[in-house]
Amino acid sequence: MKRLTHVLTILAMAFTAVLIPTAASASGTGHHGNRGCVSVRPEPGFYAGGRVGTAVLTVPDSRCSTISVSHVKDPANPSDRCQTFLLGFYPLGEDGSLTYTEPVTACGRHSTVLARNVPDGTEYIVLYDVDYLEQRIQFRVQH
Repeated sequence: MKRLTHVLTILAMAFTAVLIPTAASASGTGHHGNRGCVSVRPEPGFYAGGRVGTAVLTVPDSRCSTISVSHVKDPANPSDRCQTFLLGFYPLGEDGSLTYTEPVTACGRHSTVLARNVPDGTEYIVLYDVDYLEQRIQFRVQH
């Protein structure tokens, strides 16, 4: 009986080892051509001038050449699932500021591209407009 239990335990561990990496790699793929993109939920970094900026993010080595956002929601107001986003790219320009993309409105679970043809290793921040003080939007970034 102990031998059967031991064999079943080993089989269960082997089965789990095969399934977990498959599930993990599947969770990193997004909608609408984001295959190969890595998905992250960035931490807020700062507030300035009606916008919240994330901590600095770095584009990983991947087949993905876009930066997009999805799964947008305001936890304090669940019916609010749209927000205006833009990106700020490093290195700093000659004037000491980031290079910014045009603002884009992203809504809900849909993946919205904010930048294309972004090389691996690029450092950037995501900024979003706030509708009220203390607003913290939840969203995912695929890069």
